[in-house]
Amino acid sequence: MRFRTRLMLVLLTVVIVSQLATGVAFLRATQNDVLAKGSQRLEVGANVLQQLLDARGEQLSNNVAILADDFGFKSVVSTQDTETLYSVLANHGDRANADMVLLSGLDGHIMASSHHSQDSPMPFPHLLEQARQEGAAVSVVIAEGQPYEFALLPVRAPHLIGWVGMGFLINEAITGEINSLTGLDISVVNYRDNGEISYLASSHHEQLAMQLMSGSSNELMTGEYSYSSQMTPDAEYLSYASSLYADDTNQTYALLQLSRNDLLGAYRSLQWQLLGIVALILLFTILVAMWSARSMSKPLMALANAAQRIGQGEHVTHLPIGAERSETGLLASTLLSMQNDIAQREAILHHQSRHDLLTDLPNRISAQEDIRLLIQQGEPFTLLRLAINNFRDINDTFGYALGDHMLVTLANRLQHLPAPESRAYRLDGDELLLLIKQSSSSLAWRTHLFSLLSQPIDLDKSPITPSLSAGETNYPDHGDSPQLLLRRADIALDMARRHRHSHQYYLEGQDERHLRQLTLIRDLQDAVSNSELWMAYQPKVDSRTGLVNQFEALMRWRHPSLGFVPPDEFIGLAERSGNIRMLSQWMLTHVCAQLQTWKQRGYHLSVAVNLSAGDVMDPQLATHLADLLARHQLTPEQLSLEVTESAVMQDVDVAMATLMELNQLGLQIAIDDYGTGYSSLAQIKRLPVDELKIDKSFVLAIDSQKDDFTIVRSTIEMGHSLGLRLVAEGVENRASAELLSKLGCDYLQGYWIAKPMPSDALIDWLDNFTPLVLPRPAISP
Repeated sequence: MRFRTRLMLVLLTVVIVSQLATGVAFLRATQNDVLAKGSQRLEVGANVLQQLLDARGEQLSNNVAILADDFGFKSVVSTQDTETLYSVLANHGDRANADMVLLSGLDGHIMASSHHSQDSPMPFPHLLEQARQEGAAVSVVIAEGQPYEFALLPVRAPHLIGWVGMGFLINEAITGEINSLTGLDISVVNYRDNGEISYLASSHHEQLAMQLMSGSSNELMTGEYSYSSQMTPDAEYLSYASSLYADDTNQTYALLQLSRNDLLGAYRSLQWQLLGIVALILLFTILVAMWSARSMSKPLMALANAAQRIGQGEHVTHLPIGAERSETGLLASTLLSMQNDIAQREAILHHQSRHDLLTDLPNRISAQEDIRLLIQQGEPFTLLRLAINNFRDINDTFGYALGDHMLVTLANRLQHLPAPESRAYRLDGDELLLLIKQSSSSLAWRTHLFSLLSQPIDLDKSPITPSLSAGETNYPDHGDSPQLLLRRADIALDMARRHRHSHQYYLEGQDERHLRQLTLIRDLQDAVSNSELWMAYQPKVDSRTGLVNQFEALMRWRHPSLGFVPPDEFIGLAERSGNIRMLSQWMLTHVCAQLQTWKQRGYHLSVAVNLSAGDVMDPQLATHLADLLARHQLTPEQLSLEVTESAVMQDVDVAMATLMELNQLGLQIAIDDYGTGYSSLAQIKRLPVDELKIDKSFVLAIDSQKDDFTIVRSTIEMGHSLGLRLVAEGVENRASAELLSKLGCDYLQGYWIAKPMPSDALIDWLDNFTPLVLPRPAISP
């Protein structure tokens, strides 16, 4: 089939379908609009019904309130004169046009009623409960299968002596009034739990209403619209069901209805007019489509051919379409312009996919491609992976915009380095890469490099001197793939940053150490569930009495394949990987359970546990510990906590809040490894601390190093002046123990006393322990 014919058929099909769709959509929209307006009328009718019931209920409440406040009525209620009560209720009910009146005693039994026997239970317990809670209640109730709007109010003289209520039947008078106000047919119907209709009040013919209500109550849903054609052969109704009351026995609905034929009468005449207009438009469209197909086919064929050639990668320079100002001429020039734009965009996208958007340096993908190319060529080269030290602090202090300015400045400096030939890349965040085309970097060249990069940078009128660390790998010595060389450069960089060096070569074995760390971090997740962790306990001895004062709980890990893992190694990895809180929770739970076991065996022991920085910053720590103590029936004296200086100093205010909560629980708190951090006694005295533990680095050589002796003595004196107890860690011999005792140190801990031991060996050791005899201090603290 020729293109012209296909084009004409396509145009005709599109236009015909669009016109038909438009016509159908318009008719459907019109019909839906008419039905929507009918639905709105039904909703308005439902609202009018509710407002009418509310108004009558308020009027009824006022009448009941007048009766409840009547002194004579209160007197009759107090005397419980039954005959007078019936007379008063009947008179007031007649004046209020009420169909039902009743009086209930405080016990919920009928004292007098127009519909219920005396002393029978309150027929509307839910209404009575609502009145008791809210002071009064107005609601729809069901009595003998009929719906009433009922108001129930208290009778006080002055104390509550009963409940009086009135109600009116929701009958044809109500539905007729709604019909006169809204023009809608309305029926009020009550269904029993077996689906039978017990009551029907309708504004239209009762037989017609019964046909509407012949369905089960389960078919009616509050707020639902439905169409019904059950009433007459030529009429359909739009219906809206509004629930008035529902319980296990009765369901009362107000069904509002509107004739669908009346709503859609005007729509049907509009339908025929619209069909005639659509037919004329379609006829005119056919003629236009035939002419348009003939005039458009030739230039479109040329443009289609050109587009096909451009799609195949051919560069088209000219299209013989005709007048440049015509639509096809504009399309032709646009097609040529698009061809050039696509080529430029592809070049830009290719550049962006290989370069960093901030610094315009080649990115990681480019680095891997260039490294792979040099490896294929067999040329030796060096990778220098650079990172800005404390870059996060710079961002936090000066803002991200100024941090970006620092990165851009360093990138420009790296792009203009002197010989040897090099190329700079930005890998991620604050990490840069320098590829140098020589086998290794010399010390002189690195010195010049760091001198150039460390020139001050003006950040918000504040000169900042960048500090960088670098990790170096060399090809072919350190690997034969881009991934391996980059990973080992990252390992070297990590070592440089950890040891605060400006440069670090990759050393054999660092990769294995890195893999070991990754293995430990991964296996920490399962160490608890696999029962690989256990606790060791090391005693603390009172230097004055020589008796054991407490035990320190120390976590141990026996890896299934790596064997014993030192705590200094896996605790640090747990803190860096975010697993430390999991370990701390296991440790606290395990230690409390162990203390409970010892207590049941007659050993009332005390244990100190170490908290990490993450634990100190946890606002739920105090609550968790309180739960553990209660669960295991422990006293606060049996558990104390040790916190390092560095953990407290990370955020003193948050640490203060957490430690205060722990102190309020009655837990003793000690500062561990005192002397190795950045705190002072002036800072420590702000915290609710009971004890200082002098780090073992000052204790190990106290008997031979004069400086250590001076530091320990001054720490003991100042700690005692603040009312703190002092514990010395790392007591390895008797000479150190005696010297510490003379200085007044309160407690001693170390291998000379005992090594850390498992829980099952602790009791035997304690039973065989002989109290230590140590010299007393010259001056008691």
